[in-house]
Amino acid sequence: MTVLLAMLAAPATAASAAGADSRGRVLSVCILPARPAMTAAALFARPSAFDCHIDQRVLGSGDFWLLSEKLAGIGAGLPMPVVRTPSLWRTHVTLHVLRADGTIDRTGYGSNAIAPYLRVGAVTELALPAGRSPPIRLLWHVRGAANIRGVLLEPRLIDHESAMRRDGTMRAIYAAFFGMAVALLVYNLALWAALRQAFQPAYCLMLLCLIGYGLTSSGIIIEWVPAMDDIERLRWSGLLLGGSAASLLVFARFFFEPRVFDGSLKSANAVVVAALLSFTALFATAAPWHIRLLDALVTATYLLLVGIVVWVLVQAWRRRSNYLWVFAIAWGAPIAVGSTRVAAAMGLIVWGGWIEHSTIGAMALEALLSAIGIAYRIRTLSRERDVARERETVARALADIDGLTGLLNRRAFLTHAIGRSGPQTLSIADLDHFKTINEAIGHDGGDEVLRAVARALTEAAPPGALVARLGGEEFAVLGDAATSIAPATLLTGLRRARMPFDIPVTTSIGTCTGPLLGEADWKALYRQADRALYAAKAAGRDRACDAASLGLAV
Repeated sequence: MTVLLAMLAAPATAASAAGADSRGRVLSVCILPARPAMTAAALFARPSAFDCHIDQRVLGSGDFWLLSEKLAGIGAGLPMPVVRTPSLWRTHVTLHVLRADGTIDRTGYGSNAIAPYLRVGAVTELALPAGRSPPIRLLWHVRGAANIRGVLLEPRLIDHESAMRRDGTMRAIYAAFFGMAVALLVYNLALWAALRQAFQPAYCLMLLCLIGYGLTSSGIIIEWVPAMDDIERLRWSGLLLGGSAASLLVFARFFFEPRVFDGSLKSANAVVVAALLSFTALFATAAPWHIRLLDALVTATYLLLVGIVVWVLVQAWRRRSNYLWVFAIAWGAPIAVGSTRVAAAMGLIVWGGWIEHSTIGAMALEALLSAIGIAYRIRTLSRERDVARERETVARALADIDGLTGLLNRRAFLTHAIGRSGPQTLSIADLDHFKTINEAIGHDGGDEVLRAVARALTEAAPPGALVARLGGEEFAVLGDAATSIAPATLLTGLRRARMPFDIPVTTSIGTCTGPLLGEADWKALYRQADRALYAAKAAGRDRACDAASLGLAV
């Protein structure tokens, strides 16, 4: 967008009847406040009555006459050029054309019927009337001028062909802008539906405001709504620009990490957003009532906007934000253009149509780079989510694992065991005289014994079986009854396991088979297996006992 604007501003090679290049020739003008009974003929005859050096804005609002320099290079019989001027806040513009033979022609428009004269880029275009005698001077009568930026800025003579080319170029630029904005809007609405991040609605609102601002500031809206008053267009343009700026600050509030807006910055940001919305809405609804005061208030809010942006960037740098670089790049152009608008509004530089065009270009660039920033932000969120999921998976796994033996703990064992279909065989293994073992080799040695038992049970258990440490020195092995391992085989594996210091360790096992579809089944199955375990210990330990052999049924 910026490149296209630069191309538009560059001189063309083709010469025109109006000046040295296709951009035409800017006419210098002198100004005179209007008074009753003034006529065009009388004013053409008294050019000395006009002030050619005063700053137009110091004259305030009202009605004015503006006299051009003498025209040259427009011969009789040649195609008449057109006069292009930026559209400003004014109710009526009448252009008087003085010809070499002394005749005066007149053309003009009112703000309520500007559609035939408004071109893309918010410039008005008046064709000089054809005549037998060449035009030698122009005189504008401007009524209802707010005179915030001036009464008449950069009046330019340009041939009709060049004017058409420039209009086509501007249409292409704005078409590209609108296409980009709509694509970004649809894309981010789709992302918001999936991700629900708080900064996405603010970004979409900013895009909507920018689209509206582009339609109004360029004058395209009047092509769609020819009955719209040009002053109403300007009201909407200012309101939508304020909405764009406010939504941009809201976007920043949720785009950065919460730590960036900790403290007074959060409140200051909210105050500036409220000021932007309030004062631009007040200007749009109340002007032309105290219009210069209202404009000063709006200018002050944009000055605050520049200040808050700098504050945000500094705070993001101090708080080590991960998104500072992309945000700083995206906001660079809007900050520069916003500062230029403020400087022009304060009279530090001359206001021109290029400021409006650079504003839309800078905002377009900001929207595009912010989209890249959003993509980066979403990528970061995705990575953070993946890491969080991995940590959660690890945490859940650790929560299911007995820290000493690496087997399932009691909670995880029950979660996986209850609900298994078909008959299940539960074997409960309990170390014999484990207290004596701890006293003999110490608790660290006892822990090693528990680890050795866990390894032996895991190696002996069939595929698909669950092996768990239920607590203390008690272990459980659960598997389908059809493929379950015999308790004697478990005992053999435990007897072959090498224990710390080669200390003899024996284990008693109780076994029971039954359904395991619910909590009640588990309680019954465990109760009968536990009875079988105590029967094995009563019979001399280091042996296995099945509940069925004891006549215990589930």
